Amino acid sequence: MAREPSTVDRRRSAGASPRAARNAAPSEVPEAVSRRVVVERIEPEIDGGRFPIKRTIGESVDVSATIFTDGHDVLTAVLRDRHQRAGFGIRDSGFATEDTEGTEGTARILGSERIPNPESRIPSEWRETPMAMVAPGTDRWTARFDVTAIGWHEYAIVAWVDRFLTWRRDIRVKSAAGQDVAVELLEGALLVRDAANRAADADAAWLLEQADALSDSTPAADRLAVALGEELASAMATYTDRARAVESARRRVWVDRIRARFGAWYEMFPRSAGPDPTRSGTFREASALLPRIADLGFDIVYLPPIHPIGTSVRKGRNNALAAGPGDPGSPWAIGSTAGGHTAVDPGLGRLEDFDAFRREAERLQLEVALDLAWQCSPDHPWVAEHPEWFRHRPDGTIKYAENPPKKYQDIYPFDFECEEWPALWQALLDVTRFWIDRGVKIFRVDNPHTKTFGFWEWMIGEVRADHPEVVFLSEAFTRPAPMRYLAKSGFTQSYTYFTWRNSKAELTEYFTELTTTEVREYLRPNLFANTPDILHAYLQHGGRPAFEARLLLAATLGASYGIYNGFELAEGQAVPGTEEYADSEKYQYRKWDWQRPGNLNELVARVNRIRHAHPALQIDRTLQFHATDNPEIIAYSKTSADGGETIFTIVNLDPHYMQHGHVEIPWMASEESYTVRDLVDDIDYRWRNAWNYVRFDPDIRQGHILWLPKPRT
Repeated sequence: MAREPSTVDRRRSAGASPRAARNAAPSEVPEAVSRRVVVERIEPEIDGGRFPIKRTIGESVDVSATIFTDGHDVLTAVLRDRHQRAGFGIRDSGFATEDTEGTEGTARILGSERIPNPESRIPSEWRETPMAMVAPGTDRWTARFDVTAIGWHEYAIVAWVDRFLTWRRDIRVKSAAGQDVAVELLEGALLVRDAANRAADADAAWLLEQADALSDSTPAADRLAVALGEELASAMATYTDRARAVESARRRVWVDRIRARFGAWYEMFPRSAGPDPTRSGTFREASALLPRIADLGFDIVYLPPIHPIGTSVRKGRNNALAAGPGDPGSPWAIGSTAGGHTAVDPGLGRLEDFDAFRREAERLQLEVALDLAWQCSPDHPWVAEHPEWFRHRPDGTIKYAENPPKKYQDIYPFDFECEEWPALWQALLDVTRFWIDRGVKIFRVDNPHTKTFGFWEWMIGEVRADHPEVVFLSEAFTRPAPMRYLAKSGFTQSYTYFTWRNSKAELTEYFTELTTTEVREYLRPNLFANTPDILHAYLQHGGRPAFEARLLLAATLGASYGIYNGFELAEGQAVPGTEEYADSEKYQYRKWDWQRPGNLNELVARVNRIRHAHPALQIDRTLQFHATDNPEIIAYSKTSADGGETIFTIVNLDPHYMQHGHVEIPWMASEESYTVRDLVDDIDYRWRNAWNYVRFDPDIRQGHILWLPKPRT
C-alpha cells in the first residue's frame, strides 16, 4: 500500500538535503537560544510550575537555582517577585475549553470568564532582590522574598553576563600582577559610555565624566582608582546592560491568611447540645457551649453537615441498617423534603438560628467551619430534579455509596462523569457560595479523593477569585499520591496519617517528610488526634495518659491540629475490633458530661494558651528531631521564624509504664548550666550541657513543653 509522502520526502524531491530539512538557518533560530546564560533546577517549584507553592501572610519564599554560563564571565542574577491583584484563570492550570465552547453555560463553568490577560490583571511592580551564590564554584544561587498580601504572587529569575563586572574583575587581577592595563581602561570607558545612554540625565552626565576619566591622559593609577571605585560600580549596577538577559519561566505562589497555617480545631455535633437526649439540640442551645470551647483555647469550631437528613434507608444506632423510633440518622445522608445542601435540619432550627450561632462564635473569637459533603440521601430534592447527576444500575435504580466491604445505603454519590457534569459542578459551586455569603470562611471537605480532581481545582479557583480568605481542609484518608495531588490542586490544609503514626520511628520519619521535602511547599498538615470515624487502638487501650500524649504531639508537632469532642474526656470506648466509636454520635444524640472525672480540660486549655503565646509553635518548617537514649521518648524542637525563641518538646509515647532517659539539646553543649522552663507546669529546671535526664510517670505527666534560652555567645 502506498504511503503519504512525508515532509522530508517532499523536501528531497525539491532538491533539499536531509540536513537542510532538519536544520534551520541561524537567522531562523530564536534569539533566546543564542543567549549564553543557563537557569535551571529552580526551587521551589511544583511539577515544573504546573501548581503553585503556598505561603501565608508574613512568610518568606527562599528561591534557589543553578545558574551558569560558558567561559569565565561574571554573572549577575536577581530574583523578581510581585503580587497579582487579579486571579489566575483556570486555563493557567492546564484546562482547555475548546471541546465545550458550543454548550450553553459551559464556558462559564470552565472558567473562561477568568481567562487571564494583561488587561484583566493588575500586577504590582516587580520587586528585585540580588541573588548570591551559595558557595564558590557551586553555581547554585539563592535569594529570598517576603509575601505580605493574600492572593496570587509570582516570581522569576533574571540572569545575565555582566560585562562591566567581568571587566572590573579582570582589570583588578591584571593590575595586581603588574600588567599594563591601558587598553583595558579604554574598553571600560566604552562600557561606561554605553551605560550613560541608558541612564537618567543627571546620572548620564556623571557617567560620561567617569568615562572621560578612564580614557584621558591622567596617570594610570588615578584611572585605575576610578575603574575600581565603588561609586562607579554602584552606578553601573543601576544601569546594567540586560539586553541579552535570560528570564526563567514565572512560578506562582498562593498566599493565604494566617489561619491557613495556624489554628486549633474543635469538632462538635450541635444536635447533641440539647438537654433532652431524645431530641435534637438546636443552634441556640449549641451556642451555650461555645464559651466552653473558647475557654479551652480553640480557634475554629467545626460542625458536621447541618442539613436535613433523609428518612428512607436511614441508619440506626451504631450504623444499624434500620433506624429505630427517634433515631436521627447520619448527618452525611443529606437531603429530605425539608431541603438539601442550602437548608438547615429542622431539629437545629432555621437559617437565621445558624446565623446567630455564627455571630456568637465570632464574638468569642471562634470561626465556624462547615462540612462540604458532595452526596445526597435518596430523599434529597436533587434526586428527583436531577437524576442525571447520579450513577444508575442496570435495573434503573441509583447506585448507593460503597467502600467494600462497607456499604452506605443511605448515601447517593454524585457521578462527576455524567453528561450533565457542567450543571452539577455549577450547582456545587453555588452551594459553597451560598454559605460563604452567610459568613462561613472555612470548609472541611468530606472525602474529596472520591470526586474528580479537576473539579476541586476549578471550584477552589472560582471561590478564591472572589474570596481569597476562604480555607478548605481536605479530609482524604487515602494513598499518598491522591492526598498530595489534592493539596496541589488548591486545598489549603490536609488531614494526615498522624492518627496511625504512634511509634518514635513512625513519627520521626513521617514528620521529617512533611517538613523537609518538597511536600512542605504545598501540603499543610492538620493533625486531628481523633475524628468521629477514627478512634485508634492507642487511645482505646491507653487510657488518659494516651490522650495526654497524643494531645501534646498533635499540638506541638503541627501548627494546625484538631480534636473531636469527647477527646478531652478521654472517651475511648469503641466497637470491638474496629476504630469506630461505640454509640457513635454519627447515628444518635449523645449527652456529654464535660466535667466528668479524668477530663483533660485544664491540659487542653494550657496547651492552647502556650500555642498562642509562642510563635515557634505556629509554624511547621523549623521542626527538628533530637536524640534520646530511650525509644519510648521522643524529643523535637521548633524555632520561631525570626529565630527569637525555641520550644523543645519531649513526650513519653508509652501510656502504660514509667519511662526515663536522657535527651540531647546539641546547641547547648557548651553551656555548663542553664534554666529551662516547662510551660505546662510553669516549673524551672536547671540543666547542664547537651544531655539531660527526664522521667515520665503516666499517672503524673506524659511530656514537657520547654522554653529554651539562647546559648551564650
